[in-house]
Parts: sequence; C-alpha cells; structure tokens
Amino acid sequence: MSLNRRSLTAAGLAMAASSTMGSPASACMPKPIVIGHRGASGERPEHTPMAYRLAIAQGADFIEPDLCITKDGHLVARHENEIGGTTDVGARTEFADRKATKVIDGQSVTGWFTEDFTLAELKTLRARERLPQLRPANTAFDGREAIPTFAEVVAIAKAAGVGVYPEMKHPGYFASIGLPFEQRMADALKAEGLNSRSAKVFVQCFEVGPLKTLRRLTKAPLVQLVDSEGSPADMPDLRYADMVTAVGLRAIAAYADGVGPDKSYVVPTDGERLLPATSLVKDAHEAGLKVHPWTVRAENYFLPKDLQMLPASLRPDAPRLHGDVEAMFEALYEAGIDGVFSDFPGLAVAARKDMFG
Repeated sequence: MSLNRRSLTAAGLAMAASSTMGSPASACMPKPIVIGHRGASGERPEHTPMAYRLAIAQGADFIEPDLCITKDGHLVARHENEIGGTTDVGARTEFADRKATKVIDGQSVTGWFTEDFTLAELKTLRARERLPQLRPANTAFDGREAIPTFAEVVAIAKAAGVGVYPEMKHPGYFASIGLPFEQRMADALKAEGLNSRSAKVFVQCFEVGPLKTLRRLTKAPLVQLVDSEGSPADMPDLRYADMVTAVGLRAIAAYADGVGPDKSYVVPTDGERLLPATSLVKDAHEAGLKVHPWTVRAENYFLPKDLQMLPASLRPDAPRLHGDVEAMFEALYEAGIDGVFSDFPGLAVAARKDMFG
C-alpha cells in the first residue's frame, strides 16, 4: 500500500484493525459488485480483450464495454466513437481521408469515427493506451490487440461466468445519422441470451429517452447514468443534479432499475478531503433503485489531496503515483452502494474483502 496522510493515532490504529475484520456497518449490508471499468483499464489499454481478462482474473463481477456503432451497424467496444486517441488510425495512411470534424452532443470533435468504418476496416486497427502520461506502463501493450465487438466481449464474460455492463454511447447522435441504437442493443441482448431480469447484465446510458425506449424492447436491467454536471444530451432542460434528488430518483425508477452517479454525488470532496456521505443511496434504495457509482481510480490525479501519496507535491511524476484509493473504496462501501466502477478492479476487490470478508 502506498503512503498516505492517515495519522497513526490510537483511534486510527483501532479503525485499521477493525477494517480487517469487516466493519459493523458492513455486516448488515449486501456485498457490492465490482465492475471492471473498460476492463482493468488502469493496467491495460482500455476496451481490449486483455483488459477485460485481467479484470476478471482480479475478481471483477462485471466487465464494462462502452459501445459505439460501425458504418455497417455493428456494436464495438470503444469509449468514444472518435478513435484517434485509442487506436493507431492516425498512423494508417490508407485512412487519412477519413479524418473529419463533427459535432457530437453539442461539442466539436476532430478525428476518426467508428461510423465511418466498416467492422472489417476497424478490425485492421490496433488499440493503444488513451492516457500514456498517467499510465506509461500500459503503452507496452500498444498495438497488440484489435477492437472487440460486443459479442466478443460477451464471450469473454460468459467463459468466465461474469456479467457484462454495456453502455450505449451517444445514442441521440447515432440516431441522427441513421444508426439508431435501441433496437440494435435489444437484438444483441436477445442474441446473447441476456434478455431477462435475471441475466448477468446491466445496460447503461447518460441519455434518458433511449433508456425509456429500450425499456419497451428488453427485460434486461437498465441503469441511468448521471454526470457530475450538465444535463442529458437529449434533455438539456433537465439538470443531472436534479436527477439525484429524492424526486428525481423516483422518476428514474419509472423506467430504470438502477442509477449510476458520479461518485461525488455519494461521497463528495472539497478537493482536499472526503466529506460525509450524502443521502443519495438511501433515497435511491427507497425508490427501488440500485446504486453503482463511477469511477474510482488509484492515481493521485483523480484523488483529493488528503488521499494523495506523499510527497506528491515534490515529485514530477506525482500525478500518476498511486494514493490511498482504499479510503475512497471504504467510504463508498460504507455509504451502502450496490456496486462500484473502477479502473483497478483488483484494488476494489481487495478493499471489499477487507470490509466484508
């Protein structure tokens, strides 16, 4: 474990000792699931078969493929439909003329896009690390693997007996270019035997309308994602912050089975330290919703100062050093969440074991 700012007072030592036996609060709470966010993306290039397999080896209960659509209608695992930052497409001269500027959910984006490639063309590309400055070790795996399809990710999950947690990316945008998402998603779930309430699957989305449409097309559990700021792309007059009020959560429960909030809605931070948990989990549970916050990452860059590794301010590589991420997991688990997304599922599993046994 990395150094952190926890003081070794008698109270602190007592807390540390009790955590190894499971806290009293954890004894009456169900054990939360661990979701490998884009696989074990802290240790392998995201959305690659190796990242998914490592997440499973580390004990993840679910693996998460973000899904985009190809020109010929296939679902592929990419965080964004712009693939310049996660593949070698920029170095492929045969695709130089595919570079374009598009407006995606109100933002101008320049690069190469999944919808401009057939699946066969995408399969010639090779994945690479998206955050090389923070995760330089991951660049050793650049170029080794192709972009997987949703079916290929499901096959990896089924072979290991774990679940899949797909996200529909930018469905409103894809619909605007003649590639509607919802029926494709529903058909894929049926084809993979995941069209049931008990299936090892959750389907998530930041937009509201596509989830409501999908609710009519599948029995699979659905999760409304909630960003830390702004509004859903398809409902600009609805603030995300209002969606996680008690009233907002009851509205979500009319069409979804869970809520996936930015973790700051559950355990806020002032940038310096973690603050007491909010009532979100309680309010969501009263509405009948599961709570799966995102995303816990180990690097100092993503942690409040009080959890950063010392001496963070004195080292040029400080942003990528691992801090006391266990404290973040503990705070979320203590808040009563039902699951957590992490780029480091092995650390999430270890923290869960410490608390729940």
